[in-house]
Amino acid sequence: MPEQPSCSCGDTSAQTGKKRNIFPCAGVANVGQLSNLAALQLTEEGFGAAACMALLATGAEGLMKSIGDADEVIVIDGCPIACGREIAGAQGITPDQHIVVTALGIAKAGSREFSDADVETVVSAAWEGVGRND
Repeated sequence: MPEQPSCSCGDTSAQTGKKRNIFPCAGVANVGQLSNLAALQLTEEGFGAAACMALLATGAEGLMKSIGDADEVIVIDGCPIACGREIAGAQGITPDQHIVVTALGIAKAGSREFSDADVETVVSAAWEGVGRND
């Protein structure tokens, strides 16, 4: 039987001293796609590791263990509907940081158009602690 691939979501402790799971909503609108790109950039910068919101919705055992071992859980929602926060809550998880892209002054649109500056706005918000649940 083939071996099941393992999930290494959220293991960034070597780079930052903190293990962070970053869950972008990754919705179809511009702000959802923007949340996903920001999570990937944050991963590249060593802030944390992007993780799969769809997998979180399933309550997958490996991911739930990773979350339990994490120092912080960050959810980046595109809009105030806050699907990501709702999915996390359904799994009993309260994000340590919840960023809403539209709250950063980026308008939700039916297109998937956004600028590099928009991505940087979301990335900077994460580093600055916007939406931190302290």
